[in-house]
Amino acid sequence: MLTVRKAEERGHANHGWLDSYHSFSFADYYDPEQMGFGPLRVINEDRVQAGSGFGTHGHRDMEIISYVLEGALGHKDSMGNGSSIVPGDVQRMSAGTGVRHSEYNHSKTGTTHFLQIWIEPKITGIRPSYEQKHFPAAEKRGRLRLIASPDGREGSVTIHQDALVYSTVLDGKDAATHTLAPGRRAYVHVARGAVKLNGIELKGGDGVKIASENELQFSGAKQAELLLFDLP
Repeated sequence: MLTVRKAEERGHANHGWLDSYHSFSFADYYDPEQMGFGPLRVINEDRVQAGSGFGTHGHRDMEIISYVLEGALGHKDSMGNGSSIVPGDVQRMSAGTGVRHSEYNHSKTGTTHFLQIWIEPKITGIRPSYEQKHFPAAEKRGRLRLIASPDGREGSVTIHQDALVYSTVLDGKDAATHTLAPGRRAYVHVARGAVKLNGIELKGGDGVKIASENELQFSGAKQAELLLFDLP
């Protein structure tokens, strides 16, 4: 069963410096039917204006993944990490017992466009940790590239949950297939472009909850970039 939620059905908040679309309930946006999917709790599509950002704030017991689509995102945290996240980078922060951080667009002209993803951890109260890795577009083109997993396999970042996160870039005749193990479910978020999932047409911002399916087939893409979450 595939349940599609169109981009325009998401929650939306425009704060001037931040234009944010919420796939699931977040902050002032609340929909009891959209509280997450399995351990996947948040997918926010954020656009941060030049010279603006999120001031220092705290998190606990959450796996937080940042996936930049355009621009750069400056990061500083209470663990002493400081970095700039650019397209192709995946940043993972395990908040555990508590961490404080800030995120900022230091550009004087350009907008930073990124996805903020929260996954509930399998265990709580762990020591906070941080990881950042780069996945070139060539590794994602025409195939599903694993970017996050519970054991860091294939060079992915490590998350404290039995979830697998894949990224792919598809266009034209490109096609990709993913097989779900029995009892597993999945969520697909189209970051941009257009693509067909098992024959269903999707566009940027669309999301799909997937249950009781064996195989996912992506085809008919037009400059598409998407994330696939393989979930317990």
